[in-house]
Amino acid sequence: MSSVIIVGGGIVGCAVALELAQAGWQVTLIERDCLGSGATAAGMGHIVVMDEGEAQLKLTLFGQQLWQALTADHPQQHEYHACGTLWVATDAEEWDLVAEKAAVYQQYQIACEILDAAALYAHEPALRAGLVGGLLVPNDSVVYPPKSAVYLWQQAEKHGATLVYGEVTTIQTNYVQLNDGRQLSADAIVVANGQRCIDLLPELPIRAKRGQLVITERYPALIKHQLVELSYIKNAHASSGDSVAFNLQPRPNGQLLIGSSRQFDRTDRQIDQQLLSQMLRKAIDYVPALADVRCLRTWTGVRAASPDGLPMIGQHPERAGLWLNVGHEGLGITTALSSARLLADQMLQRPSHLAIQPYLPRSLQQEQPQ
Repeated sequence: MSSVIIVGGGIVGCAVALELAQAGWQVTLIERDCLGSGATAAGMGHIVVMDEGEAQLKLTLFGQQLWQALTADHPQQHEYHACGTLWVATDAEEWDLVAEKAAVYQQYQIACEILDAAALYAHEPALRAGLVGGLLVPNDSVVYPPKSAVYLWQQAEKHGATLVYGEVTTIQTNYVQLNDGRQLSADAIVVANGQRCIDLLPELPIRAKRGQLVITERYPALIKHQLVELSYIKNAHASSGDSVAFNLQPRPNGQLLIGSSRQFDRTDRQIDQQLLSQMLRKAIDYVPALADVRCLRTWTGVRAASPDGLPMIGQHPERAGLWLNVGHEGLGITTALSSARLLADQMLQRPSHLAIQPYLPRSLQQEQPQ
């Protein structure tokens, strides 16, 4: 029986643990805080197909399909909510993007519906006047990520996986050292601890992108779908500077999550009031009724971003026996299951559902962040 140590008990690490435990490996998962903490607990939990390149689309679509299978019989275990995504167009230029996006989705048989202005307001009457239409993607959904991470771990535990609490300080060939002096050894080591991976492997080209979120009291009748502006991708993947984008998500209990923002190379938890105000103003611009809602809590989280926007899934290019599943940026919930499957496929030397080349960690000497 092969053995593996997985560093990081967020949703990605728990998904990897389940994949390998199901395959008969002896799995040890190491988490320094609690399962499903870190970026997993801080995120919005959307499971969304994104189309910034074919590799991203295929990985997110595969992730969505795996989530649908996982939650089919027990959606309550994940607070699964099939709310769909409605991409909102504000002008003629964005209306052209609706058609382009729909054509891509249709090519991959992803359900979608182009909405003119009348149809848009029939679906979401709280949107501000003057919008020109949108694209409805009905199979997108949301989960509550910490619950899903714990669920995945519980399933792995049924296959014999072991959880160890502690902070990994050093990774060597076939063993890790914890801050209390313990050493744990295994045939393989997987690093899946998000932005903290660079503390252990500073050669990785991973960059922190901090975000802020707001959750409100319950307003179950205000919106039905996850609402996103069509310029979200441009704002979310800018290469420098602070940015905000409109992203409003209904939770199953009627609360609303308001996002989103990005700040490069910030890992502290302090709220940036100026950026938060910009984010909320943008949200109110799209949904004016938000000006009257009561916000319960604001928090920050840190995304781990790779240079090309794709997660690094595969063997470390310079260290034998060390495997990576990091760099998911804002799509770690969507791609947790699909990336875990692709990593397990490589480690088990079995055929993969997707071509793995776009996600393989490449030579690190040429990819240091600027």
